[in-house]
Amino acid sequence: MGVCYIVGAGDCECIDFEKKKEDLIIAADGGYKHLLSANITPDILIGDFDSLEAVPDTENVIKLNPVKDITDMNAAVELGIERGYADFMIYGATGGRIDHTVANIQLVAYLSKTGMRASLRNGKTVITALTDGETAFDSSFKGYISVFAHSDICENVNISGLKYNLENAVLKNDFSLGVSNEFIGKHSRISVENGTLIIIYDLKLLDIF
Repeated sequence: MGVCYIVGAGDCECIDFEKKKEDLIIAADGGYKHLLSANITPDILIGDFDSLEAVPDTENVIKLNPVKDITDMNAAVELGIERGYADFMIYGATGGRIDHTVANIQLVAYLSKTGMRASLRNGKTVITALTDGETAFDSSFKGYISVFAHSDICENVNISGLKYNLENAVLKNDFSLGVSNEFIGKHSRISVENGTLIIIYDLKLLDIF
């Protein structure tokens, strides 16, 4: 399968993807406006349309009941999973209401825990998650990178090739030991043996996620 691109109503300074045949584009409620501004037609539009204030007169619209247990973004992800996708790039998922941003970070962590890949993008930063595994960045990455425990405890965390490194460390979700690290022009690697990490880093146009 390809990539499932989802665009929400939050901050969305740049939509930098180019759809391939195997990809799917889903607009989550107000994300439809961002896609229209970028001259992109979504494959599916889903939401309760409180952000748009009206149901658009277009094809492939899924209208949700505004009284529901999940957000429009979560519903869009579930739809992508139903269509067979396991790789999600999510735009317009940060900024605006803080509770929605936190909910979307939780969503990224959930996808990671279930063996899928996901990242939140706002034109400046990428927020992703890593569960019981490792990820790497090449030497061209610049700027800041922060690593937080999403699980209560993340065991055997290793960070190498950054300004501050860790070896066989334990990170806890009530202490921000991994905040404000930096790329230093080296190949870098982050790994965790047991637990889920949230990783936030400055956006590079062609990155590995």
